[in-house]
Amino acid sequence: MTSNTTLLRWGLYGILILFALFYLLPLFVMLTTSLKSLEEIRTGSLLALPRAITFQPWLEAWSTACAGTQCEGLRPFFWNSVLMAVPAVMISTVVGALNGYVFAQWRFPGANLFFAAILFGCFIPFQVVLMPMARMLGLMGLAGTIPGLIFVHVIYGIGFTTLFFRNYYVTIPQELVRAAKVDGAGFFRIFWSIFLPISLPIITVSVIWQFTQIWNDFLFGVSFSGPGSQPVTVALNNIVNSTTGVKAYNVDMAAAIIAALPTLLVYVVAGKYFIRGLTAGSVKG
Repeated sequence: MTSNTTLLRWGLYGILILFALFYLLPLFVMLTTSLKSLEEIRTGSLLALPRAITFQPWLEAWSTACAGTQCEGLRPFFWNSVLMAVPAVMISTVVGALNGYVFAQWRFPGANLFFAAILFGCFIPFQVVLMPMARMLGLMGLAGTIPGLIFVHVIYGIGFTTLFFRNYYVTIPQELVRAAKVDGAGFFRIFWSIFLPISLPIITVSVIWQFTQIWNDFLFGVSFSGPGSQPVTVALNNIVNSTTGVKAYNVDMAAAIIAALPTLLVYVVAGKYFIRGLTAGSVKG
């Protein structure tokens, strides 16, 4: 029985290792290709390690690669994404925390129906809201701007952040809120003193989720941005599809890694906290 269990365990480990290698193979190819010269790419194997490592493709991808008619690399578009993602993540997280706090602890007539309506927004496909959102941005004077992109991502993300915080806060005993009210604490005082200090796990979940969704978004970026406000995903698409002459695969691969690096780092550094935050509310419930 013990030997069978050991064989089963090693077999499972072997399968998991194979899946991991299969999953990591595209990243390996991207990384090695980005460190090769064009001559080595043409004459070498796709899976071979670089014979002579060069970082010139990375420098070109960052500062001189052409995205359409603009040959400034990913650098300006990368900072556009930073200026878009950071405020959008912060605003949607704060609004979602307050919404979740209200729906979980400050019940009012029609609260469940209102929450269901917000939750319904999470399942509306991006394509459905393109025309109404474009019209709204035009009326607000935010079309083709970074503030307009921030507004779009905040609106679309509030449903998710509200769901996260509501499901987390609903597990907190209402007796704490009643006791705080008896002591004279108001709405914001209770939130600041009781709920916010214990919200780090779900805040981590909200930040990681929103940052990943916003940074990786292409559809909203290509639909609602304009010259000077395009995010890095749109620039990456333009770099890959606007190359003339010899196809610089090493530059394309370097650009793709640079564009994906922030979200990759977020999951490497904080991925375990994302899982803990998701399971915290469910365990309490």
